[in-house]
Amino acid sequence: MNTKLKRCITALSAFAALAHVGISQAAAAGVPSESYNYDRWGEAIPSQAGYTAERAVSGYDLDVGAFEGPSDIFTDSEGTVYIVDTGNDRIVAADSELKSALRVYDSFTMPDGSETRLNKPMGVYVSAVSGDIYIADTENSRILVSDSCGNVKTEITKPESEVYDSRRTFLPQRVVADKAGNIYTVLGNITTGAAMFSPDGGFMGFYGANRVEATAKVISNYFRGLFMSEEKKAGRTRTVPTGITSFDIDGDFIFTCTASNTQTTDTVKKLNAAGNNIFSNLSVTFGDYKPMYDSSQNKFFAPSIVDIDVAADGCINCLDFTTGRIFQYDEECNLLFITGAIARQTGGFDHAAAVESLDDKLYVLDSSKDTVTVFRETSFGSVVHKAAALYNDGCYEEALGPWEEVLARDGNYRRAYVGIASALLRKGDYKGAMKYAKLADAGDIYNKAFEGRRSEFLKENFTAVAAGAVLLIAAAAVGRKLVRKRRAEKNTVKKEESQQ
Repeated sequence: MNTKLKRCITALSAFAALAHVGISQAAAAGVPSESYNYDRWGEAIPSQAGYTAERAVSGYDLDVGAFEGPSDIFTDSEGTVYIVDTGNDRIVAADSELKSALRVYDSFTMPDGSETRLNKPMGVYVSAVSGDIYIADTENSRILVSDSCGNVKTEITKPESEVYDSRRTFLPQRVVADKAGNIYTVLGNITTGAAMFSPDGGFMGFYGANRVEATAKVISNYFRGLFMSEEKKAGRTRTVPTGITSFDIDGDFIFTCTASNTQTTDTVKKLNAAGNNIFSNLSVTFGDYKPMYDSSQNKFFAPSIVDIDVAADGCINCLDFTTGRIFQYDEECNLLFITGAIARQTGGFDHAAAVESLDDKLYVLDSSKDTVTVFRETSFGSVVHKAAALYNDGCYEEALGPWEEVLARDGNYRRAYVGIASALLRKGDYKGAMKYAKLADAGDIYNKAFEGRRSEFLKENFTAVAAGAVLLIAAAAVGRKLVRKRRAEKNTVKKEESQQ
């Protein structure tokens, strides 16, 4: 009996050791299928995946030859996918499933009838209003506005303006256009925001500049500058903000991101028409909550958001170059899913460059592997997105069922607790809302539910509360009379004693 027990223990120990080795190797390799999220304490915990990697697509799969250093990807309102193949000086348009190429844009016809070719383009955008294609033709120092047939309507080059420093080059890297046709471009060597142009190409100034992070050094330099002469101020090094890395447009708002891993201010912004950041008052960490530690280099690496995409349902996809992960948030910046990794296999990346969404898919461009990875929404992701969409539309009660299904599948999913708390608050179930808000550490919802519960309690027990209040007042009055009577008796006794 003892021998059999020893054999079982030995076998179990060996199995555990092998499992531990397997898990360690998988973690070291950064297996993309390992999905996680964050709990209310900011700790990483296992979670169900919202997306799964379906396949990686190369230029050969589209019959256009190998991509070379692709840098941007965009999907238009018709579902066409545009891939900026930077190294090959072209833009490849493909169908939504990335099964075949529809057209290759490598030459365009100028208004005078001459032919022009791209030179290391880095950005593309297609207007849902006009169907025009906007191209950041970087090495040609221009922006091209073309129709779908390759006929150039507008060419924008370096502005001649007092606002634009003539000593600086004009290197557009990303481009978008709003409903009115105004054009915005991210310039590689400009930190004063995106350059803005009118529909006819006239320079209008800069838009959405990042703020300088208020570090101890910056604050110290500011106060020192108050006591410096103008001559010394002119000679010292200026503190400048980090530049915008990429952006996307959604309705009347422009979303920007910066890839700086040394600055936490304005990592992701939502700008209105006036250039004000709607997210400025939110306490949100975009990317991993804690810096990633690389044991091979013995260094910590902070998130570096290189691209941003706003999906049709309002979800915000942030691509982190440091970890090769896509962090997806809802409209209120609640974290929904974390997808991807630094890895060689499908679903992992060497050099994550751009992210784009279409329906239930995410496309992630890798400029080192020269591929586009297609991620497909899982059934769990579908339920979460349904619940989030109802919640964002203000249909809190309708979202209750889907949120409960999410929680049944993943009991640690914090966003579901927030959704259920909001739904119960809307229904008037303040006690239940307080319970779920506490589990989600959602202080604002808890406070509202507490106020509602307090008012509800007072209404339900008004008679008892009123009677109790009357009794307390009466008791207080009787108490005061007794105190006065005792004081009077004591004073009488003292007077009698003094007279004796």
